[in-house]
Amino acid sequence: MPPDARTRRPKSAGTVLVVDDLVANVRALEQLLVVYGYDVLTAQDGEEAIEIAGRELPDLVLCDVRMPRRDGFDVCRALRAAPATRLTPVVLVTASSEADDRLHAIDAGASDFLGKPIDVVELRARVNSLVQLKRFTDDLDSAEAVLKSLALMIEARDPNTEGHCDRLARAAVEFGERLQLSDDDLQALARGGYFHDIGKIGVPDAVLLKRGPLTTEERTIMNEHPVIGDRLCGDLRVLQRVRAIIRHHHERLDGSGYPDGLSGDAIPLLAQIISIVDVYDAITSHRPHEPARSPHAAFKELRDDVTRGWRSADLVETFIALKRDQLS
Repeated sequence: MPPDARTRRPKSAGTVLVVDDLVANVRALEQLLVVYGYDVLTAQDGEEAIEIAGRELPDLVLCDVRMPRRDGFDVCRALRAAPATRLTPVVLVTASSEADDRLHAIDAGASDFLGKPIDVVELRARVNSLVQLKRFTDDLDSAEAVLKSLALMIEARDPNTEGHCDRLARAAVEFGERLQLSDDDLQALARGGYFHDIGKIGVPDAVLLKRGPLTTEERTIMNEHPVIGDRLCGDLRVLQRVRAIIRHHHERLDGSGYPDGLSGDAIPLLAQIISIVDVYDAITSHRPHEPARSPHAAFKELRDDVTRGWRSADLVETFIALKRDQLS
């Protein structure tokens, strides 16, 4: 037996932040959760809770509703609004029997709602379930982070595309906002900006970095990258809305695009948005075989694509109006 085996601390079941303005309530919950194997952080008002959660990133926040300074609903809304804690489960606890509290809790983004006095068996079950859910969510976020790193690695293979993913993500979201798309669509566009060409990991450097025209065989290899990217993201539920962008951002309205030859409204809107932004960025960025051209040259190219039947006139004109507003 190793010399420190008897004193080694058991693996934590997770970290819970307990928030209540009454010290006795905090201590009672802390003692219970420690027995259940959790590490416990404590706060006695909403402001302190928000600060600690942002710094320590607990697996769960167990928060009283009625508190001075900022109440539990406000804490919940603040955590949901912050990128670092937006997925942290929040359980709101109150002695109130008012039905409106449950509606307010849901509206604030609470994951669950517990009444006082707390049933310790129910508490343990709820905490365990939500901490496990947080761990699962963290795993999904980690997988997404790996893919984002992979996308940036692909970009790094060609030094002339530096910053392309970030520019595309920002421009696509701005375009989506101009179109008044939903928050879910905007999030998909941000991810699509990074992941649209992730399938190029399967394209050999001899093809990907070739400076002259591609042969028919090389073009066939290059045109497989949307399919490869789609497969890479296929098992990640968090990226399901992004898969259509990855697979279809090279489709054209007249059916002459790839990989599936989709036409018209069969091409997803988000894929069309990324495609337009992608062309604009390519034209206005420096490339080895062609210097960066002006935004107005990009506008002409996009309008030519409309004339060819490749792109939506409405989308192109909306994008051009957005860019002109930004340039003025």
